[in-house]
Amino acid sequence: MIEIKDVTKIYTSKNRQVIGVDHVSLTIQAGEIFGVIGYSGAGKSTLLRCLNLLERPTSGQIMIDGVDLTSLNSEQLRQARLKIGMIFQHFYLVSSKTVFENIAFALKAANKPKEEIEKRVNELLDIVGLSDKRDAYPAQLSGGQKQRVGIARALANDPNVLLCDEATSALDPSTTKSILTLLKKINRELGITIVLITHEMEVVKDICDRVAVMQNGKIIELGTVYELFTNPKEELTKSFINSILQFEVPDHLLQKRTGTMVKILFKGESAEEAIVSDMLQTFKVKGNILHGKIEYIQNIPLGVFIMELTGERKEIERALDYISERTNGLEVIAHAA
Repeated sequence: MIEIKDVTKIYTSKNRQVIGVDHVSLTIQAGEIFGVIGYSGAGKSTLLRCLNLLERPTSGQIMIDGVDLTSLNSEQLRQARLKIGMIFQHFYLVSSKTVFENIAFALKAANKPKEEIEKRVNELLDIVGLSDKRDAYPAQLSGGQKQRVGIARALANDPNVLLCDEATSALDPSTTKSILTLLKKINRELGITIVLITHEMEVVKDICDRVAVMQNGKIIELGTVYELFTNPKEELTKSFINSILQFEVPDHLLQKRTGTMVKILFKGESAEEAIVSDMLQTFKVKGNILHGKIEYIQNIPLGVFIMELTGERKEIERALDYISERTNGLEVIAHAA
């Protein structure tokens, strides 16, 4: 378990103070994949680097498995960091060393014997799918392969926690998917707690169990990924979610409407039921679906449909009541003039 207790990080620059992290408290459960999302400058990377004291908090405590890292001396902290792996956006591989040597570096730094290093590196190469690249150099690898080396290196000393600082930001969408799949596999098979920093809600949707939204050094919203997708409270959270679900109705559709335009939210089982079809058969209204999308978040469906209903006003109102009773959200966007 990771406990972040009232952590603040203040930088002093040119006789002025800049607050990077502002009184943040979080509990991250052992074995979960926890995301922290925010735009550039939100403080998320600073918070991540506080977790292994690459940035020492100005105040507050970092507790990992009951140990307060801020209270450790240099040697104790070095030992504690062996159990905290870190993956970076830009890989940071040594260009003059092979894949094997880049991964072995972390083990050599921990004073592991040669035979153990050989065995462990081969195990890690198998885990990340790079057994055939053992003797290759970084210049011979793709971006995704370089990040797999970075992941293997971070896993070298069998950590309990894996910190990922924008680990997929330098990768194309297809490669990002493969890296996220690998991280999820590592989490499930090895039981490693993963803390993942990103500015992409798609990454959060694909891999995280819970997520915190950061702005101006503070946590402004926190919950399971499904909770935030279905019921976001803050405008920043809504903007992140809209980037995936695209809730906004184009102006030209609003201008052309001849009926009542509604947005319908389906959660869980309701997203898989024929509610709209049943409504159209039950009431004397016609329906035109203008936009529709179902996303699976943590394997639970979330559907959004935008429809235009035409017919007599009373019949439309009855149809809307029917939908409202059977779904998780109904918003009338506009009535025809």
